[in-house]
Parts: sequence; structure tokens; C-alpha cells
Amino acid sequence: MADVIRLLVVDDDPLVRAGLGMVLGGDPRLDLVGEAGDGAAAVAAARSLHPDVVLMDIRMPRMDGLAALAALQAAGSAPAVIMLTTFDTDDHVLRALRLGAHGFLLKDTPPQAILDAVRRVAAGEQMLSPSVVRRLIAHVVHDEADERRRAAARALDALTPRERDVAEAVAEGGSNAEISAALHMSVATVKTYVSRILAKLGCANRVQVAILVHEARLSGGSGAR
Repeated sequence: MADVIRLLVVDDDPLVRAGLGMVLGGDPRLDLVGEAGDGAAAVAAARSLHPDVVLMDIRMPRMDGLAALAALQAAGSAPAVIMLTTFDTDDHVLRALRLGAHGFLLKDTPPQAILDAVRRVAAGEQMLSPSVVRRLIAHVVHDEADERRRAAARALDALTPRERDVAEAVAEGGSNAEISAALHMSVATVKTYVSRILAKLGCANRVQVAILVHEARLSGGSGAR
């Protein structure tokens, strides 16, 4: 992709959009190509502006962030989407991840972390916060059927031991560079393993891999190791 990342900011609160614009607009590696105040406007803007990354609120009028995410995914060649949340909507965040969101941020995330997240997803990675993932997975385990958790363990049994090591590292939020250092393999090899894991598990992105790993780990089934 180009050196400069094209970014679209979507939030129904003009003050939030202005704040994000100030935080992100000053970075020479980012080009804030547009803003939108609801999901419908976001879908239209994405189609006309072709952003690399969309930073989008979940709760919005007219069309919320989840519906907009689904519309972007259905259109094909979708930009990477990072969802924004105040964390009072665990169910919505889970739905967003399963719809293919590349990650999520709390609205009080420090500016540098927002910049890092945008750069990571633009580079093809997912933005995972281990503490937030743990809360989400606890929510899944509490509310979803045992069969889903057993299915996650069975799915992970298809991985080789080394693939499982990489999947576990992905689930802890490791970037390709961090996994490379931890597992003593090149970044290119990490990317190859991640591609294999996505294909074997039928996952659209690393976030979905993380959910499977955490579900299996907490199920007590054969995949928890």
C-alpha cells in the first residue's frame, strides 16, 4: 500500500470527530480523507474516498457501525475497520469482530495508541488489546453454549504444534515482529504461518483466531493446552 495511510473517521459526535482529527491529522503518515456522522454516510464516503482504514463508532443513528461494517464487507475490497466503543456494549463488540472488524479501541485510548493501531491495521495486522480480549472472551464463555466452545477446541486441533504456538501468540495480541522475536522465526515465516492458520480455521482475520483460541483455552476441552 502507499506510504501515506488514507483514513476515514466516523462518529455521530462532532466533538469526537474533531478530537480524532486533531490527534490524527498532524501525523505526516496519515491522510484524513474524510469524516462521516453515521453508518450510511460512512458507507457512501468509503465508496467514494477509498480509505485504507476506517475508524468507526459502534453506536450511531440511522445506520450503526455494525450495519455499516456489514455493508462494507458485502461490497468487497473493504477497507480495514477499527471500531470505537465506550465498552458498555460487549455484545456489539463481539458481533463487530465476527463481522470482520480489524480491531477495536476504547474512546479514551491515548493518542499514540490510536496512531499505532491505525498503522498496524493498515499494514495488514489486527489491533488486539489483551486486556480487552480477555474481557470479551469472559463474556463469550458466560453467555454462549458449551458446544461453541467445544467446536473451537476441535477446530484448533487441526493445527500443527508450531501453528498452535503462533495462534496462541496472535491471541495475546502479538504483532508479527513481536511473534517473530518470541518464537525465534523470521517475520516472513510468521506471516506464512498466520496465512495457513487463517485458511485452516476458516477465519477472516487474526481477531477471529484470537476468539477461537480463547474459547478453546477456557473450555477445558482437548484444544486447551
